[in-house]
Amino acid sequence: WYHDNLTRHAAEALLLSNGQDGSYLLRKSNERQDLYSLSVRGKDSVKHFHIELTGTSLKFGFNEFSNLKELVMHFANQPLIGSETGTLIVLKYPYPRQVEEPSIYESVRVHTAMQTGRTESDLVPNAPSLGTKEGYLIKQGKIVKNWKTRWFTLHRNELKYFKDQTATEPIRALDLTECSAVQFDYSQEKVNCFCLVFPLRTYYLCARTGIEADEWMKILRWKLSQIRKQMEQRDATLSS
Repeated sequence: WYHDNLTRHAAEALLLSNGQDGSYLLRKSNERQDLYSLSVRGKDSVKHFHIELTGTSLKFGFNEFSNLKELVMHFANQPLIGSETGTLIVLKYPYPRQVEEPSIYESVRVHTAMQTGRTESDLVPNAPSLGTKEGYLIKQGKIVKNWKTRWFTLHRNELKYFKDQTATEPIRALDLTECSAVQFDYSQEKVNCFCLVFPLRTYYLCARTGIEADEWMKILRWKLSQIRKQMEQRDATLSS
C-alpha cells in the first residue's frame, strides 16, 4: 500500500473511484522530502495526513514510532484518525500498489477483517477486482439469426446489454457465474466474433476490431477464472 511517486490528485482519484470508506495508502508528500502523506478515503472525500521522518523516528499525529515495523503494526490494527472536522476515520483497507489483474481492469476493492492483534502479514492485500468494461458489440438474435448492435456493460459478475448507450434498463443481464466458457467463434460470416457458453444458450458476439474482441475475451476469461477460484475457496472452507 506504499505508492512511491503518486501525486495528491492521483491518490484522490484512485481512492474515490476504486476504494471505499476506510481505504488508505501511503505516498511521498509533495511538500517536503522528510514528509510522507497518508491518504485516507472518508465518506465522500479523501483526507491527507502527514507522517514525518526524523533522524530517529517516524511521527504520525500524536504517535511516534522508532522504526517502520512499528508503524506497519500500528496500521495493521486499524487506528482511528481525527480529521479537521472532528470526524473519526477508521483505517480498514490498505490500497494495494500491485494487484494481479489485467491492465484493462481499473477497480479494486480490498476486504480485510475488523480485528486487533494483527501483524504485517495481514496487510498483504487479497484484492478481488471489481473492474468494469463497456462498449458496443454486435449480437446475434436468439430466434431470428439477425445481428443487432447493442451496448454492453461488465460490472462484477454481470454482463448486461442495452438497446443503446442511452437506455437505462437492460434488455438482459447475464450472470457470469453460470457461464462455462468464452471462446473465439469462426462459424460466422463476420470477423472478430466470440461466444459465451451458458447452459441454456450460447451468445454470439462480434466486435468492431480484433483488438476489441481480444480485450473483451481477456477480461471475461479472467473474470471466469476469478469466479472459479472463489467457488473453490468457498467449497474448501465448507468442507473443512
